[in-house]
Amino acid sequence: MMSTEVLVDTANIGLSDEEVVRRVINGERALFEILMRRYNQRLFRVTRSIVTNDLEAEDIIQDAYVRAYEHLSQFEGRARFSTWLTKIAIYEAYARVRRVDYQKADSISALEGQGMSFIADDRDPEQQIYDGELKMVLEKAFDKLPDDYRSVFMLREVEGMSTADTAECLEISEENVKTRLHRARTLLRREIYALVGTKGNQAFQFLGSRCDRIVERVFQRIG
Repeated sequence: MMSTEVLVDTANIGLSDEEVVRRVINGERALFEILMRRYNQRLFRVTRSIVTNDLEAEDIIQDAYVRAYEHLSQFEGRARFSTWLTKIAIYEAYARVRRVDYQKADSISALEGQGMSFIADDRDPEQQIYDGELKMVLEKAFDKLPDDYRSVFMLREVEGMSTADTAECLEISEENVKTRLHRARTLLRREIYALVGTKGNQAFQFLGSRCDRIVERVFQRIG
């Protein structure tokens, strides 16, 4: 089994996505790890917003990376690599939804046809427990949103993507993004959203061993 240790020189971590893609295409396969660690959390968040299941989201992420790797030469740079990769993950997630629950087909009709580090935590145990409870409340409330709203909310509010990039990833209009985001905020109880505030970006974490596991499994599949 492949080790989960970092496979690339730290000097390469600052490379742009486009440079990493170029070098991977030219044979430096190990550099693909940079892209995985750079976007693991985003892909986990967006795929989980569609399937609402952690383990299934992990499987989808692996499929998305393998598909992206296999078609890397088709990336033409007309959109940012991060957008191209996110769209692949979204396609994979919606394809999975269609296979396991055909009743959700209407909610995905618009899409048919188509590195991380730990931060030292010096908070006291009571504060850590409180923050953990807030995250659980937010995640439970989020999972109750309608399908069409979860992805928009995740990309805009949790991942901090722009309206334009969100619209491109989901292949809907910017006006639709704004409308769905507004409705998602309305459906989430105002007091919960206000209470969580800036802690929202700590929800749906994808760090440490989970990140390593995705990297290892993808390399096994493309190796």
